[in-house]
Amino acid sequence: MEGEFVARSGGDEFVAIKKGFRRMEEVKAFAARLNTAFVEPIDLSVASVFIGGSIGIATTVEDGKDIDGLLQKSDMAMYRAKADPDRNISFFDVEIGQINRERLLLLQDLRRAIAREEFELVYQLQNDVTSRAPSGFEALLRWNHPKRGRVSPAEFIPLAEETGLIREIGLWVLRTACLEAASWQTPYSIAVNVAPQQLVQPSFLEHLSDVLMESRLDPALLELEVTEASIIDDQEYTLKVMSKIKEMGVCIAMDDFGTGYSSLATLQAFPFDKIKIDKSFIRDVHLNKQRAAIVRATLLLGEALEIPILAEGVEDEDELSFLNDEQCKFVQGFLFGQPMSVHQVRELTDNLPASISIRAG
Repeated sequence: MEGEFVARSGGDEFVAIKKGFRRMEEVKAFAARLNTAFVEPIDLSVASVFIGGSIGIATTVEDGKDIDGLLQKSDMAMYRAKADPDRNISFFDVEIGQINRERLLLLQDLRRAIAREEFELVYQLQNDVTSRAPSGFEALLRWNHPKRGRVSPAEFIPLAEETGLIREIGLWVLRTACLEAASWQTPYSIAVNVAPQQLVQPSFLEHLSDVLMESRLDPALLELEVTEASIIDDQEYTLKVMSKIKEMGVCIAMDDFGTGYSSLATLQAFPFDKIKIDKSFIRDVHLNKQRAAIVRATLLLGEALEIPILAEGVEDEDELSFLNDEQCKFVQGFLFGQPMSVHQVRELTDNLPASISIRAG
């Protein structure tokens, strides 16, 4: 219609402009027409395809007349629409602006966190189910903000992944964890999370090789934890990368098993050394028939594929007893203590005899 304009701005985003409106109801009607166009099925020769979209709106009536500012505000509103499953059209408001300002401030601080030495690693025990002896540790990232205090990983990790900062941060975690593990008098395996953005980075294998050379850590003691999200987008490329990681002697674990698109084909095709059952299936597993069935099935699958299983989030004796009865090999969780500082883990590893150091093969 006259006074309306739509153009692709990049990727899967479009900009729509409506000029000369007198009432907000006209803007809402325009957005509703756009949304109707999105949801209309596309008929192909073999099937009908259904798509959707999220719409964010900013207007000169309420949000200023600066074009760049309007684009930015409509973009913020669009992301709120994306985040809300019950809303696909959202208007910019003061609340969105405040959330975005706080997010930008957090991002600015996150960019400087490594240089300011605000990150630290803590180490959570992984234990043998039968003997309860330590079998290794997982390195967990913590951010000690000078003003906010300790910022939750649930708050800053998604931001780091969205902006690509996870590549730099992830490399710092990998290097720091390997240097620390190499210094322990008693050798234990160290598990390090690797984000999807790291795994597809062309320089990742080179960085991994450099870290192993610098730290002089036995590659067999390093375990890289990857999620199914790391595999789905480009399975052929990811398989090549993981195969080269294995050639270095480094172990690979599938993290958060059961929360994504787990399949037998994935487990067969990719060279996993361990499967980690997500903690959401372990909580009260002895009381919940559905969770118990899922855990039992995963343990049987691991046995058939000859891949050891580690259960995450074990918090009480009843959960551990269930896993022991079902012959789960390894566990991790608060039952064995909170994550330890670097000083606590050094004291522990320095005082344990090498004979009880147990590693997953």
